[in-house]
Amino acid sequence: MSEVFEPLRQQLLDAAAAFTGGPAALPEILTGLVDDVDHAMAEPLEIFPVCHHSPASALAMGRRLREKQPRVVYLELCEDLQPLLTELRNCRLPVALQAFASDLDGFPKAWGPLSVVAPVTEASAEYQAIAYALETPGVELVLVDRSADHVFQWMPHDQEQETRDDTEDDLHGDAVGVEIGDLRPRFAELEEHLLHHGRVRHWSEWWDQYVEQPLAGADHDTYRQVMTLIGSLFRRLTPEGTRRLAMDEDRERYMWTRIREHLAGSGVDRADCLYVCGAFHAVSRVVEAGSEPGTPDLDITPRSATAWLYGLIPSSHSAIEAQFGLAPGSVSIAAATWQKELSRSRLSPFRLTGQKGGRRKTVKALPPAAVAAPATDRLTGYLAAPPPPGGLDDAELRGWCVDLVRLARRNGYLASTADAIAVFETSVLLAGMRGRARPTPYDFQDAAVTCIEKDVVPGRRDVRRICEILLGGDKVGQVGYEALPPLARDVHDRLEPLGLDLTSRTIRRALLDLTADPGLADCSRLLWRLQYLLPGHAVRTIMGSRRLGERSVQESWDLDLGRNQRALIELGYEGVTVEQVLEQRLRHAVHDPKATAADALNAVEDSLRLLDSPRLSDELGRRAVELLGAERTVDEAPLVLGRIRRLIAYYESPSHPGDVLPGWCQQFVTAGYAHYCTLLPTAFGDEETGVRQVAAMLGFLFSMEGLALSLGCERTQLELAVRQSVPYGPAKTALFWAARHQLGDLAVGDLREHCDELLANPLVVPSFPQYVAGFVHALEPVPRLAPFVVETISKAFARLPDPVLLPWLPTLIITLREEAAELVPVLTREAGRTFPGRLPALDAWTAPWNRVPKPGRQRAGQGVGQEAGHRQNPVVAGARRLLDAHPGAALGVAGLLGRPGEWTTGGVAGWPEAEPGATGTEAAATEVAATEAGVAEAVRLLQTHPATTNAVAQLIGG
Repeated sequence: MSEVFEPLRQQLLDAAAAFTGGPAALPEILTGLVDDVDHAMAEPLEIFPVCHHSPASALAMGRRLREKQPRVVYLELCEDLQPLLTELRNCRLPVALQAFASDLDGFPKAWGPLSVVAPVTEASAEYQAIAYALETPGVELVLVDRSADHVFQWMPHDQEQETRDDTEDDLHGDAVGVEIGDLRPRFAELEEHLLHHGRVRHWSEWWDQYVEQPLAGADHDTYRQVMTLIGSLFRRLTPEGTRRLAMDEDRERYMWTRIREHLAGSGVDRADCLYVCGAFHAVSRVVEAGSEPGTPDLDITPRSATAWLYGLIPSSHSAIEAQFGLAPGSVSIAAATWQKELSRSRLSPFRLTGQKGGRRKTVKALPPAAVAAPATDRLTGYLAAPPPPGGLDDAELRGWCVDLVRLARRNGYLASTADAIAVFETSVLLAGMRGRARPTPYDFQDAAVTCIEKDVVPGRRDVRRICEILLGGDKVGQVGYEALPPLARDVHDRLEPLGLDLTSRTIRRALLDLTADPGLADCSRLLWRLQYLLPGHAVRTIMGSRRLGERSVQESWDLDLGRNQRALIELGYEGVTVEQVLEQRLRHAVHDPKATAADALNAVEDSLRLLDSPRLSDELGRRAVELLGAERTVDEAPLVLGRIRRLIAYYESPSHPGDVLPGWCQQFVTAGYAHYCTLLPTAFGDEETGVRQVAAMLGFLFSMEGLALSLGCERTQLELAVRQSVPYGPAKTALFWAARHQLGDLAVGDLREHCDELLANPLVVPSFPQYVAGFVHALEPVPRLAPFVVETISKAFARLPDPVLLPWLPTLIITLREEAAELVPVLTREAGRTFPGRLPALDAWTAPWNRVPKPGRQRAGQGVGQEAGHRQNPVVAGARRLLDAHPGAALGVAGLLGRPGEWTTGGVAGWPEAEPGATGTEAAATEVAATEAGVAEAVRLLQTHPATTNAVAQLIGG
């Protein structure tokens, strides 16, 4: 044990004895602190303790590097990040070194993707060491900390999840941060004690007041001993047996093992080396610590088979603060302190060539290593003397107050010169209350909030944020073009025809006229793919669309790639081109364990929209067929129906080059027909299956029936499925009736009779709205029921009592909006055809369903009318026979003419009918009038378009 610190050790023992009055833990702790400092100073390999993003550490590092000029610098940083250091030349700090892995092998799949980041700022000791080593010939930089793979190997499963949850921010995401010099109390009681007696609000302010400012101009020995003492204090007060302490000790064993390996392999003298690590690790007492030969090594496990990707991503002051638990604005204050101390001390920092504002600092020839001077006790004087006055002088504080008022007025505050004076005086007052000779930036912030904000924020920035802008703002770094991955560089190259500065941190508007400049079509395709792949608003379309079969003539885009550079860089970890990444993601989406048939159909649609790869679309489609056959529920039947309809419409449209449906699409239709026929009885009777899902199943079966039958399916399967179904609840019962009607088992008249019986039954009236909801959903599989649904809803409004009708109206509106929004236009159009279009006509209007005669009289009247019509006009009789022979064609033409209805032997339902109670002659006259009116309309239409008449006549053999 060295005798240098013996006076200090004895002084602390006497103070502890006087304080405790006898033996206690305090004397052991205090003497242990001195022993740790003595042990670290005695290590032949110089240990340089630092704190993360500390200006004082950076200043001391710059001075020591110029004085010692070491030939080897060992740095506490993940060893596999070393190849990235040279790329810092092409960046604007702050940036972060990143290791990224998405395909995991050896780690739980739930952890993915894995990400480790190490932020680098100019006001940090690690950057000064990196710049010195890379810019000075003959100097070697060796990273000795665990690899990114070992970071997660040594991380307990539950702690990894906690770390991710606590480190989310905009630029670093959920990456695990690598800290160099983590100096913070490891239990809350100590931190609370320091904050209380230091009269500060948070740890960052305490550190700036009691460590940063006093050590900013300290000599090397004082700085080194004080930082080591602080690291020892926090280490000895960390509870034994904690998981965090065990992980720190493993890191120390790892780093010392790597250092001894390099010393043995290179043969360099330890006096020519410098070991840069956190002050917490500088006082390590594990058996593997030290550079003496024969010290045991750690048995380092091999890396897993996970393929790691490496790159640089932009960082920012706020991202660093969020990731490492620092107070907002503390990194900006540290950067301002760094610049202030550089100006005061006239020290030239080390910078990498190529960086913005960088100047190359080199040493042409390294002299022999200087002989280390004997260690002296600098702690006694430092601890006994009061701290030198720091903070802001009067002139600097006045300038800040004036600039603050100017910025506040720009942001909507009614600030004036009086407010500037108030901020100045309040800053001085707060500093005096907190025992400071001069106000600090933190005092200035508190005074500004008190005097200007007054609990009101008129704009999007509060006063504390304005103070950060005054100190330099939330500085955001940028990765240069040469340091970008191949994919990101390819994106910049391919978007160059737009003529925009994509590195700008403001939104750029791109206008594409694809007709005037067809060469921009490649840019358009790339932008659509980037919008699909990148999150947020990095690429956002303002005008234009790219749905199936559609191509825009003009497009407008908002591009914000400068502020979303991290997302673009991480996209480059997945592939070499955007198209490759898009193809991989589509394949991954359909092969995910939770993927469904609807997801696969969506992937097919995305591949058709964004990629010109029929092979990929067919592969994704075949996967959709497999997923559909494996499903045992019908929860996503509405999505399946909507997406397969769009795909079939696209394949059958003129824009598609093929003239037949692809094989996978035919297989999907046949498989879906059999699949939904099998599950239909269960879905009707299952209480958990919704009406919308059953309606979608029926919609698939009825709308795809013609195609499915042409591909070999049997209609008997559908008929048996419907007959075996026993509906659960009123809504499904109505849907069941609609299905029977579509199959021809239930006429519209029978449906009308069922509904009339329900309205006439007082016990069923409260549940009648549910029947109406079922009929509304029935428009999906049976759209020709629209007139009947309008009739049913109208009857419900007319006949339901208020206690039933009024509570049902909000439910009807919500149901239509959330579950059947696409069916509302169908009902609206049908209601427009049914009800009068003008208000005066409403008084004389009678609903068509109120004019329908009784079944017996209607048939008799229609028969008399038919005979009278036939006798009156032979042409009408011939047309009637032709239409009766082909009712489907008649209904189709009627729909095109805007007169849809139901075909009966006497004509189309919904046309003028005889009044209830009319005699046979009156009914016949009404039928003749209706028939002649319809024929007159048809004759006028045919005379207007004779070419169409002749063509239709030739087709039907007339």
